Amino acid sequence: MRRLPDIDAVVFDMDGLLLDTESLAREALHRAGDGLGLALDEAFCASLIGVPVDACRALLLERHGASVAADAFFADVARQLEARVAAGALRLKAGALALLAHLEQAGLPRAVATSSARAKALHHLEKAGIAGRFDAIVTRDDVARGKPFPDLFLLAARRLGVPPARCLALEDSHNGVRAAHAAGMPVVMVPDLLAPTDEMRSLCHSIATDLHGIVALLRPAGPAPV
Repeated sequence: MRRLPDIDAVVFDMDGLLLDTESLAREALHRAGDGLGLALDEAFCASLIGVPVDACRALLLERHGASVAADAFFADVARQLEARVAAGALRLKAGALALLAHLEQAGLPRAVATSSARAKALHHLEKAGIAGRFDAIVTRDDVARGKPFPDLFLLAARRLGVPPARCLALEDSHNGVRAAHAAGMPVVMVPDLLAPTDEMRSLCHSIATDLHGIVALLRPAGPAPV
């Protein structure tokens, strides 16, 4: 992969990028669907990846009709997911700790820009042991529009005090890549459950296998900041 231009900050997606939660969420979707007698195919589940819950609700109603108990469904999805997290199933994605250590040594500020609500995001980051390793955490609660709109990434850049063009965005979802690109950030996609498409390749600087691959794209880390 070609090396990135110089950057001054990194903005991370959370679910599927830093945390291996998308597979847990898919399991929760199927269990909640079974409980309500909803048949959820893989294409529909994939359409929810990287989408905030308000937009997920609209997709569910569009697919299954206005009579579906959407609030009960998503409440059960949340319960199922949190049960798996409480049971210790939450894992960091490969290379997450190594990349964070590299960025800290290089003195590059870091933010999270996630479609999750703030309480959920903080809880999951804390459970994973990395909540304190970011200079800013921006969530769906902080913006008027979720991904694929650029609002989350633009707010993250403002909170870091770095122009968007000097922030590297790391994303696993198609909507996340679209949002970061719309914000004017160079984007590297690290696929999780969604494969890169021609559209994604056109919007991304690179496609990386995992977060270990990001280190090779960055300038070498200098001494740890004082």
